[in-house]
Amino acid sequence: MNPNINLPNALTVLRVASLPFFIWFLYQKEQAYHIAALVLFSLASITDFIDGYLARKWKQETEFGKFLDPLADKIIVVGCFTTFIFLHEQIELWMVVLIIGRDMLITTLRYLAIRLGKSIRTTMLGKVKTAFQMGAIILILVFFILVSSNKRILINEVYQSGKLAGMTVFGIASENAVAFVKVWKENGAPGWNELVFGLGGFVPYFGMLLTTLITVLSGIRYLISNREVIRYSSIRRAFGKNGN
Repeated sequence: MNPNINLPNALTVLRVASLPFFIWFLYQKEQAYHIAALVLFSLASITDFIDGYLARKWKQETEFGKFLDPLADKIIVVGCFTTFIFLHEQIELWMVVLIIGRDMLITTLRYLAIRLGKSIRTTMLGKVKTAFQMGAIILILVFFILVSSNKRILINEVYQSGKLAGMTVFGIASENAVAFVKVWKENGAPGWNELVFGLGGFVPYFGMLLTTLITVLSGIRYLISNREVIRYSSIRRAFGKNGN
């Protein structure tokens, strides 16, 4: 029997297979579908811990699983953020490009390490990055559920108008944050609907901005920690080009 066919690897594959359903749920107008998207993403995140635990407990760790597991996480994260670009004016393309670029770079480094028989060093900042990415996705999904469809359209229109006026998304989000604080000070604590609507005008952007910065920093730290793999790979290529 193929050792790659086991429950931990099957859970990893199912995690990737859930992405199209997640995207489809988000594009529906009914709130129930948006809740389903949050539940599906949460379940996919949970299986990320379960498959690794089962693989170690049942001694079913395979090279295929070691490669696919982090790749599955990247596919889901990239798929979620890419979808948000089309649904949220606050999510900028450059943010997602940096996140994708970092993940592609690290995936390439992992592949090189496997070919060279080297081990990859993980860093605490990498774990922090993962937590921030998952947190940002959940944060955006929560606001997607709590803010009504009409108010989401209104928030997007504010950002669209600001962009047409030459403002940056950072500037628009900052203005929304200042206006929210000003109204709070002048009129007291807002009601639940006003609170969610006000926060929805800038929190997703700053949450995504912070996540992007953490992701870039973790990528730089990852490269520094594994510079020996990069150096060894460069030497191997140089000898290959010179024919020994």
